[in-house]
Amino acid sequence: MTEAKLPPNLPQWMKDHADRYLKSGGTDGHLYTINPPGQAALTVPSLLLTTTGRKSGDKWMFPLFYGKTGNSYFVIASKGGAPEHPGWFRNMQANPTVDIQVGTEKMKAHARTATGEERKRLWAQAVAFFPPYADYEKKAGAREIPVVVLDPVH
Repeated sequence: MTEAKLPPNLPQWMKDHADRYLKSGGTDGHLYTINPPGQAALTVPSLLLTTTGRKSGDKWMFPLFYGKTGNSYFVIASKGGAPEHPGWFRNMQANPTVDIQVGTEKMKAHARTATGEERKRLWAQAVAFFPPYADYEKKAGAREIPVVVLDPVH
């Protein structure tokens, strides 16, 4: 299996975060403290998502904040409210089989986009654990920010 790489265009804080996560085997970095401008510090759980590039076929790793729903996890494809979906989301649409690391636990998962009431419920949960998502939603305008459920494959 090809070693996963961090995309070169990731912000430095995300690269540093992923590096801490990887070097510690997941014991450091699972809980990430972020200091949003003008707001109190937030400590948010994070996982590492590895997708297969839809064009390159390379493995790409992304540190993302997550929530839990039953035995599954969910992440938000916000890209900070940009007008387009993040690359990892487009990769996941092309190939929904992904690898995730949650703390020290590594597993395969099937990624799917939540819709309807499930999306509404998970979006509210996401805004509760990371309030800046509400601002990203406004900034995204007409783009509905996807909520991606990661169902572990056993």
